[in-house]
Amino acid sequence: MKAYNIKNYGAPNKVLRLTETDQSEPKNTEVLVKVCATTINDYDWCITTGKPFAYRLFFGIFSPRKKLMIPGMEVAGIVMQVGNNTTMFKAGDAVYGDISEFGFGSFAEFLCIDEKALARKPDSMSFEEATSIPHAAMLALQGLRDVGQIKDGQKILINGGGGGVGSFGLQIAKLYNTDVTGVDTGEKLKAMETQGFDNVIDYKKEDFTTSDQQYDLILDCKTNRSLWKFLKVLKPEGKYVSIGGKSGKLLQMLFMGPILKLFSKKRVHMVMLKANKDLEYINQLYEDNKINCVIDGPYTFDKIPWAIQRFGDGLHNGKIVISVT
Repeated sequence: MKAYNIKNYGAPNKVLRLTETDQSEPKNTEVLVKVCATTINDYDWCITTGKPFAYRLFFGIFSPRKKLMIPGMEVAGIVMQVGNNTTMFKAGDAVYGDISEFGFGSFAEFLCIDEKALARKPDSMSFEEATSIPHAAMLALQGLRDVGQIKDGQKILINGGGGGVGSFGLQIAKLYNTDVTGVDTGEKLKAMETQGFDNVIDYKKEDFTTSDQQYDLILDCKTNRSLWKFLKVLKPEGKYVSIGGKSGKLLQMLFMGPILKLFSKKRVHMVMLKANKDLEYINQLYEDNKINCVIDGPYTFDKIPWAIQRFGDGLHNGKIVISVT
C-alpha cells in the first residue's frame, strides 16, 4: 500500500515521503480499514516539523519514534477485514473516528486499528464530511458544553474561530442562542461572517484583550497569549477554556488556575479530550440540519505535505480534508 512515512523533522515537503509499505493484518480486536478520507490536525504539523520543541519529549528528541512514522489521526473509510475477536463491525461497514487513543497512521491507503477507535458512519454523511468531525467537533462540544457549561444568551468568544474547532464551536454555541465573537485573520474573516459569527475580529489589527467588551465564556483554540490578558475580558464569573496550544502558556494556565480560585470567581480550564465520546449527538445534529461541516478542500492524497504546510501557515478555513480514494 502507499503511505506517507516520516523519519526526520523538517518542512513537510522535505520530510514526508510517499512510499510503498507492507499492509498489516488486523490483530484480535483490530479492523483493517480502507481509508477513503482523512484530515490535517495540529498533531500532524507538530510531528512533521518537531515544533514546538517541547512536543519532542513525546514524539522523540531527534526524530519521531518508529510507531509514529505514519502520521494521521482521523479517518473515514470501509472495513475490509476484521480480527478474530471483533464484535462491533463486519467487512463492508463504513466507519469513522478519531483514532489517536489507539494509534495513528491514517495517511495511508489502508489502516489497522482497534475497533473501539471507530464508530459507524451515518449513510447520509460523505466520507469527507465524516472525517472532518471527530476531533474538532468533540473539542468544541466538550470545551463549550462539558467544561465551559455554556448557557443560553451568553456572550462567547472563540479565539481561532476560522479553523475546524472554531466552525463547530460557532454552530454549537448558536444552539444556545448566544452572541459569538470570532478572532482570526486574513481570508478567514469573510468566511466567518458568512458562517454566522455575530462579530469578527482581525487579531492583526485589533487586540481584543484590551477592549471594554467582556465575555461569559472564552474558547481558546490557540492558547498563544498570557492568561492574564484573557482574564481582563472575562466577566466576573466567566470561564476560560483552552483546547491546547503553546506548551509554555498551557503550563502557566495549569499553575495559575488553582491560585486564581483564591481571589476570583473567574475560572480557567483545559479540555482533556475524550475521543469520539459524543459522536452520536453530533450525528443527530447533522441529521437535523443543525450543524454542517466546513471543509477546506477536499484535496487529493498527493497534496498531504502541501496541506500540512497550509495548516501550519494558518491559511485554512474550517477543517482541511484529504480524499484518499
